[in-house]
Amino acid sequence: MCATPSDAGPGLAFADHDHSHCAQDTLARADELSAERGARLTPVRRRALEILLESHRAMGAYEVLERLAEDGFGKQPPVAYRALDFLVELGLVHRIRRLNAFAACTHPGEAHVPAFLICRRCEAVAEAPAEAVRRAMEAASAALGFRIERTNIEALGLCPACSGAEP
Repeated sequence: MCATPSDAGPGLAFADHDHSHCAQDTLARADELSAERGARLTPVRRRALEILLESHRAMGAYEVLERLAEDGFGKQPPVAYRALDFLVELGLVHRIRRLNAFAACTHPGEAHVPAFLICRRCEAVAEAPAEAVRRAMEAASAALGFRIERTNIEALGLCPACSGAEP
């Protein structure tokens, strides 16, 4: 099994590791989740997930579409958007709003509140636990009578490799 951030900390995306295990584990979990929910992991949906699993970085829908087209899945934007929307809905992929992109989830199918640590140089994305941040936001919003319906926590900075390369 590939270590998940809860096992290895949020730096897994920034650390050397056997990434093929991450991909294999997530694809197996995708099959399980699809079956549990009566959904179908079609070849195009599976390939879109495989593309996102190739590295710990977010990819835009058009970048995914280009790769899908190379594999013979069609060149129209709805091909990628429908596949990505399905993967987000199933909890296999997250939308990274800062980058207008998508990244494979490191806790597929688990209820969790992630924060995304985005490297501004190489665009690697690490998914870190953010329960404490969520609780603080809920307390602050409750004090103002505001009810949070959705949060997306993203932090921009430098990953260990890029911060070492920065002058």
